[in-house]
Amino acid sequence: MYTIKNLEQEKGIIKIKQIVDEVMFCFFCTSPEIQNQPNATVMTAQDVDDDGNIWFFSGKDSQRNHDIALNKNINLYFSSPEKDTYLSINAEAAVVYDNAMIEKLWNPILKIWFKDGIEDQNISLIKVAINEASYWDSNDGKMVNFFKMLAAVITGIDNTDSVHGSINLNP
Repeated sequence: MYTIKNLEQEKGIIKIKQIVDEVMFCFFCTSPEIQNQPNATVMTAQDVDDDGNIWFFSGKDSQRNHDIALNKNINLYFSSPEKDTYLSINAEAAVVYDNAMIEKLWNPILKIWFKDGIEDQNISLIKVAINEASYWDSNDGKMVNFFKMLAAVITGIDNTDSVHGSINLNP
C-alpha cells in the first residue's frame, strides 16, 4: 500500500533536507544544448538552505560548470535502495563565486579535489534552485516492507508503508 502525499513550501523543504542529508550523493545531470545526450557525474550535496536550494562544490574548469554556462537546466537523482528512498529533481543551476559561502560549507575532505583548501583558485559553488521534485520514501525501510509484501501474498492484506508525491516550492 502506498500513500500519495504532495508537499509544498516548508514541508517540501523539510522532506528535501531529510532525503539529501540521508543520501548525500546524487547523479548530477547536465544537458548542454549543443549535444543531445546528458552528462552525468556523481556529486555530494553540501547543504540544503532554508529556501530549498541545494549547494555543491565544483571546479571552475569542470565540464559541469561549462555545461551549466550553456544550459542552466539540470536534473538531480538521489537514490538509497537500502533505505528505499529516492528523490528526483528538475532544477536550474548557477555557478556561484562567494568566499563567505565557500567558508561556511567547507569540509576538510574537499582537499582531495581542492589541494589549496578554501584558497584554491579552482573552487566554485553550484547553487541548485528546484523547479519541481518527486520523492519515494518507505517509512519502514526496504527489508520490513519486503516481509510485509510476503505477508500480503499469503493473507491478501497489504500492510506496506510507502509514500510518494511531488514537491512544489514555488509560491
